[in-house]
Amino acid sequence: MPIIVISARSEDDDKITALDAGADDYLTKPFSVEELLARLRVTIRRLSMMNTGSNNDSSIYTNGSLKIDYSVGCAFLNGEELKLTPIEFKLLCLLAKNTGKVLTHTYITQNIWGRSWDNDLASLRVFMVTLRKKLEPTAGSPEFIQTHVGIGYRMLKIE
Repeated sequence: MPIIVISARSEDDDKITALDAGADDYLTKPFSVEELLARLRVTIRRLSMMNTGSNNDSSIYTNGSLKIDYSVGCAFLNGEELKLTPIEFKLLCLLAKNTGKVLTHTYITQNIWGRSWDNDLASLRVFMVTLRKKLEPTAGSPEFIQTHVGIGYRMLKIE
């Protein structure tokens, strides 16, 4: 069951806590009905893709100690399953399928949420923080995801 948190609390800590607890999306007040409906459409599309077992390319991606099984929708680090929210998994897959390429903030938000609004960048940053905490062994020393300040993110190829 997808969970979209709607809250007046806009601090990063509040968003991170909700997303780490399993929320798929976080929407802060004030927001428009159109934005809420767009986020619902994205969630429904994601569920539809997951239910049909949709996958592109090969079903297994390996990069160093990271393994993504697209067919079952799971990611593993050092053999341990990562507890990822659907948005985090979608972000990880997007980066993985474009390993070595710098993906712009706009490209990422359009692929994840189907649009690119100013507040999507803040959401993207929150999701990237939580994804990195689950992937990167040492904060500030990226092994998998590199930030290109003001541009976007890149999945590094591990030899």
